[in-house]
Amino acid sequence: MAIIPAATDLTRPYWDAARNGKLVIQRCNSCANHWHPPLPGCPHCHSTDIGWQQVSGTGSVYTYTVVRHATHAALAGHIPYVIAIVELTEGPRIVTGITGCDPRDVRAGMEVRVRFEAVTDDVTLPYFEPA
Repeated sequence: MAIIPAATDLTRPYWDAARNGKLVIQRCNSCANHWHPPLPGCPHCHSTDIGWQQVSGTGSVYTYTVVRHATHAALAGHIPYVIAIVELTEGPRIVTGITGCDPRDVRAGMEVRVRFEAVTDDVTLPYFEPA
């Protein structure tokens, strides 16, 4: 169940890491804050001295919704599915899908871990499942 994202120069390190089974987020080398989604500069101190940091891939469901009506034809065969905001252990939040459980079992605060699903030879998507 995937709508394939297109990598850009800004996001390519994220997608390359995912293809290798790693979850990375940006980190500021000036103020040490980190964030997601990728940005060209630090949203905290505005430095452009930024890099990428591998994170644990663990976190908890911050909020979620169970989608029962396909919003795109590519998702029609996957109803119902869960779209969630997961708060990573390291702090930033990421929009993702929750898999590996019945949508009725998903709850705010539920501990989750990342898993990767290759959807093409070039694109691997991070999803989260119950920890």
